[in-house]
Amino acid sequence: MPASRRPLVRRWNALPALTRNAPPRVLLIVGAVVVLLGALIVSRPLTSIVLLGVYVGASAVVMGVFELFGRSTRWWARAVAVAWIVAGVAVLVWLGRSLELLPSVLAVLLVIGGLASVGRAVTGGAISVRVLSLAWGIAQIAFGVLSFTWPDVTVLVLAVVFGVRTIVFGVGVFARGVGGIRRRRPRATPFDADRAVRRRRRRARWTAVGRYALSLVLVATAAGGWWLNDWLHEGAPVVDAFYNPPAEVPSGHGRLIRSAASPWRAPQNGDVTRILYTTRDAVSRPAVASAMVITPKDPPPGPRPVIIWNHGTTGVAQGCAPSLRDSTATRWAIPALEQALKAGWVVVASDFSGQGAPGAYPYLIGKGEARSSLDAVLAAAELRSDLTLSPDTVVWGHSQGGHAALWTTAIADDYAPGIDVLGTAVVAPVADPPALARELLSGPPNAMLSVITSWVLVPYSETYADVHLDDYIAEGSRSIVLEMTQRCPTEPGVVVSVLTALGVSEDRPLYSADLTDGALGRRLEENAMTEPLGTPMLVAWGADDEVIPPKLQREYIDKLCAEGQPVRWASYAGYDHLRPILPKSRFLPVLYDWTKNLIERKPQVVDGCGLR
Repeated sequence: MPASRRPLVRRWNALPALTRNAPPRVLLIVGAVVVLLGALIVSRPLTSIVLLGVYVGASAVVMGVFELFGRSTRWWARAVAVAWIVAGVAVLVWLGRSLELLPSVLAVLLVIGGLASVGRAVTGGAISVRVLSLAWGIAQIAFGVLSFTWPDVTVLVLAVVFGVRTIVFGVGVFARGVGGIRRRRPRATPFDADRAVRRRRRRARWTAVGRYALSLVLVATAAGGWWLNDWLHEGAPVVDAFYNPPAEVPSGHGRLIRSAASPWRAPQNGDVTRILYTTRDAVSRPAVASAMVITPKDPPPGPRPVIIWNHGTTGVAQGCAPSLRDSTATRWAIPALEQALKAGWVVVASDFSGQGAPGAYPYLIGKGEARSSLDAVLAAAELRSDLTLSPDTVVWGHSQGGHAALWTTAIADDYAPGIDVLGTAVVAPVADPPALARELLSGPPNAMLSVITSWVLVPYSETYADVHLDDYIAEGSRSIVLEMTQRCPTEPGVVVSVLTALGVSEDRPLYSADLTDGALGRRLEENAMTEPLGTPMLVAWGADDEVIPPKLQREYIDKLCAEGQPVRWASYAGYDHLRPILPKSRFLPVLYDWTKNLIERKPQVVDGCGLR
């Protein structure tokens, strides 16, 4: 090989230089081992993350050393070489402290590698080589930047990129070993030499075609990645300035900070106002929350009864607040809403703290949910001078909101004594979080369950000092688990969470410990609400509920009845988890009549325990 070509080839990859003069049998062994290493990195990203870190870190240092002490004197080449060395050392050093930072460092390495490839494209050489080098550089930079945008998939992307590069290198080394063993050196004739020249020219042409084709694939892949990134971000909810609390907020809880008309669809018989107000979280820290206050268009005179609506699971990110989405103040999201407004009732629907307003979200954390709901009513009382709220309040909730509704009633007397809770209606409630966790985790793992588990584990670790996230997750998966909590189930980006969960589930489970054990298990038990509330209860669920097993609802009713709690209940055949609260549900007239009779103090059947 001409001397002028050696530096260029050397810069393409420093590792081949280490094996350039090795015997053929050594090349065979090294090639096979490297191929297996690459396959392990690609197929087992979490299991091999330490191996990936050591391999990439060491490779980056070696690459930088070869570049730095090579023949090139270009300043950019030396700058890239120093960057390789620094990044490689960072990988190796941080590896011993925390794998949490490894994906970010690996993304930086992709960018550095891309810059080096772009630099090589302008230094000379065959046109096809320069085009491929430029395309490869652009692709590496693009995916390095995208890795920062979607950090939970960084481990998977980088495992594939570095793993495939490792496999390709290993195959090349192995092929060199095979070629070295099979090589014979017969005396060449002029005819053989001429044929060899033609063969090299033909191979060079096809190689150039292959480089151009690969360049097109790389550019198209990078462009597709950016297009997909834009599409996913466009579908994400936007938290507007209304939800940003001021530097100073009113003292105490349940105080109105600001209000504004909702920009979203309103019910036929009511008006919707967004409010921002003070509250407290589950451990009594000051917090801010948002809510929707839905008032009748023409309310009758006198104080108006209040319905507290507690929404079901919408995700745990700040942007997942119901008040940020259209249709969440309509009959499609709140059961019997139009009937309630016609009756002159005011409906108060909290987002809960941490949704809409910044803060920790109390997912299935009873006191945090309940305080947000009760404080929303207190703040709504300050909203209009011409509308007075009655102390008479009935609490409704669905799914996670059923859990919140139970806790709202349980703490109302102590936390907000001015609110008189007449009764509690819950649909498919999560009354016993640890029982639900045991039921769900007893079945086969799936991607959506991994996402929902993150929605429980992360808020609990942010709320309770004794619950440590790293005690329950697989090594190297922190960024994956945390990012799952930053997407709402209604936005396109949740697909990334599901695909990531699918990708790593082929390797190992994301969660390495029993979620119902240890500090998390104890805190889940604390947030179960299986005690009698002392006021009338209405419990309903779909007999075909695919989210919360109906047997848990039956067990809950049995427990309440055994403890003397009056409870009216109903199970609806053919209904799934959501159907009982949707328009035309057979449950809605029952809910409305039961609530109306409570408010008007009319006698009705409040105890269905004898019907079990």
